[in-house]
Amino acid sequence: MTNKPWMGMLPVADTELAVTDTGGSNQPVIYLNGSFADQKHWKRVIESLGTEEWRHVTFDERARGRSHTSSDYSFDGAVEDIGAVMEARGIEQPILVGWSMGATLAAHWAARYPSRVRAVVCVDGALPWGLTGAEGQDRIRQLFHRLRWLFPIASRLGLAARMSASDHAEVNIELNEITAAIAPVLERIECPAVYVLGTGGNLGSGSDEMEEVRASLDPVLAISPNLTVGSKVPSNHSQLLRREYHAIAAAVRQANAEARKTTPPAPTE
Repeated sequence: MTNKPWMGMLPVADTELAVTDTGGSNQPVIYLNGSFADQKHWKRVIESLGTEEWRHVTFDERARGRSHTSSDYSFDGAVEDIGAVMEARGIEQPILVGWSMGATLAAHWAARYPSRVRAVVCVDGALPWGLTGAEGQDRIRQLFHRLRWLFPIASRLGLAARMSASDHAEVNIELNEITAAIAPVLERIECPAVYVLGTGGNLGSGSDEMEEVRASLDPVLAISPNLTVGSKVPSNHSQLLRREYHAIAAAVRQANAEARKTTPPAPTE
């Protein structure tokens, strides 16, 4: 049965994804990683929530963590991998919890498949801002070129993909274009979407620029009743999962409580 605990490799398209599922009949939560992170970064959030009420599902995206490489690292491919994991594990109406790029993936999934998601938690991501155009692309390519020596080491720590510096840059360029245009996507989300926002900077971005990024959400919050900011925490973008896991766990509970007001809980066996 697909609700039993499971850890293994899931074949998807031309690759295999490393998936971990705590199993059970409780409310499922699927965790979506940052651009080049792996699933182990969610450990403290999962421990904070426990398993009495929740079924936790994590997976490594293509070429991240223990997942295999692929010929397709597109954003659309990553979105559809969510559905592949859900189908393989027999999951309905999950709460999608995403950090950074994972938040953008969660928002796009919720907008595309509104009947298949219970709620969304966006951790310092899915913000309507991005480095776009020729100038932005050049900045991204230069940054990843400078860091090219670091990727083989970082990939072993779950902080980079098994990709070339050029592939890292192209993934990031596509993501920036998509996030810059995400406002209409956020407005289409029909389920509760709770944000946890950080403070301070990020790799390649200073604190002032990151605060501008976070402020880009304000116009969407003003017109969308389904989007709320659960908390703004003192950690910067890269420290959030390690230091602010209690706030993220609280946002999961908040999103589930808000969903309960309008929808029944996920089916149990």
